[in-house]
Amino acid sequence: MKEAKNMAYIAYQAMEEKKGEDIKILDISEISILADYFLIATGNSSSQIQAIIDNVEEKLHKAGYSLKRLEGNRSSTWILMDYGDVVIHIFNREDRLFYDLERIWSDGRQIEAGELQN
Repeated sequence: MKEAKNMAYIAYQAMEEKKGEDIKILDISEISILADYFLIATGNSSSQIQAIIDNVEEKLHKAGYSLKRLEGNRSSTWILMDYGDVVIHIFNREDRLFYDLERIWSDGRQIEAGELQN
């Protein structure tokens, strides 16, 4: 779990660096075996979404974490980055509202980035 917290924090910072909007961190460790954390963010354009993806991948790689699976491509409006214990979702605004993962996973606990530093 400590490893997952560190991974989630690095990913959060990388998303914030590239101006990802409305970044949410959901602790789903108590309700799912899929992962410990979901990170969800919005990008305003396909180039910004790609910049967020690239930065997350670079920062996590430098920290020794490898991407297990990437769903979506450069023209996608929803990208999923699977790091095992941490799953990152990057949406355009319209798809984020449509899929509303925060509602679907509302049994998870929304946390602040600072809580990942403990």
